[in-house]
Amino acid sequence: MYGLYLIGVMVVTGGIIAFIGDKLGTKIGKKRLSIFGLRPRHTSMIITVLTGVFITAASIGVMAITSENVRTALFGMEQLNATMSSTKKAVEALAVELLQSQEEYRNAEGNLKKSRKEIADLKAEQETLTAESENLKNGISKLESEKNALTSQNETLTASNTKLDESNKKLSADNSQLEEHAKNLREGLIAIREGDIAFRAGEILATGVVKGGRSEPEITDDINSLVAQASKKIEQSFGSDAESSVWVYQPELQNAIDEISGSTGDMVVRIAAAGNLIRGEPVRTSLSVYPNKDVFARNELILSRIYDIKNDDDVEPIIQKFLAEINRLAVEKGILPDPITGTVGAMEVEQMYGLAGNLMELRGPVHLTAYARDNTKSIGPLRLNIEIDKGNS
Repeated sequence: MYGLYLIGVMVVTGGIIAFIGDKLGTKIGKKRLSIFGLRPRHTSMIITVLTGVFITAASIGVMAITSENVRTALFGMEQLNATMSSTKKAVEALAVELLQSQEEYRNAEGNLKKSRKEIADLKAEQETLTAESENLKNGISKLESEKNALTSQNETLTASNTKLDESNKKLSADNSQLEEHAKNLREGLIAIREGDIAFRAGEILATGVVKGGRSEPEITDDINSLVAQASKKIEQSFGSDAESSVWVYQPELQNAIDEISGSTGDMVVRIAAAGNLIRGEPVRTSLSVYPNKDVFARNELILSRIYDIKNDDDVEPIIQKFLAEINRLAVEKGILPDPITGTVGAMEVEQMYGLAGNLMELRGPVHLTAYARDNTKSIGPLRLNIEIDKGNS
């Protein structure tokens, strides 16, 4: 819009000046004026030329007045050219710098990618190192635990070694006692053959039930009571003036105490003669422990058999066979037998005679059935109720 405005001004100004010059030339021509003694025609030409020059000068002046760009083009072209040349060089330098910057940018972008990859690798390595550090911490904790466990085991072993030393001393003392006992046995062989034997080896001197799961002193008191019973039984057999103190093998006693204290139920304790007991010799015993479990309930069926009685001579063998089978079944189920006789029951004489008398009155098939009279535990004895049925098969 500004260029059109400038062109319009120049056209209007040129037209006005041309109109004025034409009027002036016409007027000079009509009056036949002369300048510098020239002919009128030449004067008119000079006026026309001057008018054109004026038009050009006026146009340039108007444009110079109205447009800074025209003034710059007319009077500052060399400076403009110098500026443009400088600007071009600056632009070229900037272009070179731009190319360099682009190259540096590309290099920086590559380095950035490389740095990011290195950061990712370092992060992964850091995670690996963190995991390894955790594993090391766990390993250290485990080693500390194992160290503590080993320390505890070492302390336990040290205590065990101390206890073993004490046990060794005790065993040495017991060995000395056993050697003395063996010497006494060797010296008493003749006396055993010819002496007054009151109790045979294995014969029960005392039996009792000791409650398990209690303290060692309590259990020891109960066992000592049984030892006192054995001493009283020996004293009754040998006489009050005879040696009646009972000797118990200490490791055997300690094992019994440990077993009873570790049990949750009642235990049967048996004190038996370790050998044939002769008047005047030390009383040496053996100690054994058994669980006192329930074996038979009251009125529980134990055995049912059919026998054929032909005459009175068959009765006693039938009774012995019947009772022997009951005894075997009772031992298999857990009742403790007498070490000497191997029996578990206690059948009254009246009951035995009554059974034999009833059978002697019968002939042919006879059905014998045995029931437990009472609730019976391992300690026994097994007491029986025996029923007789005639002719049942």
